[in-house]
Amino acid sequence: MDGVELRHLRYFLAVADELHFGRAAARLHIAQPALTQQIRRLETLLGTRLFDRTSRSVALTPAGAVLRERAQAILGHAARDLDEVARVGQGSQGRLYLGFVPSVLPLEPLRGVRLFRERYPLVEVDLVEGYSSRMMEQLSTGRLDTAIVRDPDDLPGIHTEPLITEPFVAVLPADHPQAGRATMTGGELGEHPLVFFPRAAGALAHDKNLAPLREAGCRPRIVQEGNTWTTIMYLVAEGLGITIAPRSATFTAPASVRIIPLTETDADTTISVAHRTDDDRALLRNFLALLPRATAPHANIDRSAEP
Repeated sequence: MDGVELRHLRYFLAVADELHFGRAAARLHIAQPALTQQIRRLETLLGTRLFDRTSRSVALTPAGAVLRERAQAILGHAARDLDEVARVGQGSQGRLYLGFVPSVLPLEPLRGVRLFRERYPLVEVDLVEGYSSRMMEQLSTGRLDTAIVRDPDDLPGIHTEPLITEPFVAVLPADHPQAGRATMTGGELGEHPLVFFPRAAGALAHDKNLAPLREAGCRPRIVQEGNTWTTIMYLVAEGLGITIAPRSATFTAPASVRIIPLTETDADTTISVAHRTDDDRALLRNFLALLPRATAPHANIDRSAEP
């Protein structure tokens, strides 16, 4: 009803609890005449008496008894709603849409999601996986709040911050004649057919991955594409070609491939977190603050190969 304020309800409840204007005024830390005036104002706004008053007693009217029950619920709901507003403003409640490329799963960044959920249990985190190019597109259109991507192409209005840099390695079938090598160079890989991801997944990532070959003057010959690194690893295991992959993309490779460090190249790949430059919400800041960062080249990834 127009004109009724939450303070009117708090004043009313104090009188309803005490059934004494003096004690209620003392409880509220206001003067008794001011309290009496506010109760009369409330009765005027509601168009009904809330208390039967005599010189000796104060009692609730039937309307007052109903309001006492309703006022407690209204104030309770208001307190909860206002608390929720405050939590959303502080970034401790709400929903975060987070994109990621599958190759980061073995690494630290997504472990930050668990820490974030533990620290902010009232925030719902929706995870969406896909290519870096797709994640960046969804960021720019507002379908994602942030994304963990690999070597993303620049987009206007999107800020990226590096998290981890790691080397590339060669991946060969276990029965390949060179599978026993301790190291290989891009030039030594140039003659072999490649299994690779499509350029549509990200132009910069595509070019950086092939840099060890191109630096050696080789022209990559891609004979088969795969949509994920797991698919690519298994295609390599089946002898359909070799590949050059980020070190972490091989952590779940089958035992039927061999992972060989690359030498004579400085090419590397960087995992970054991306978000819109105009998004300064506390919710996003809280998440970004918990992401592990190690931006020194190859800081988190051991170059040594596993047999």
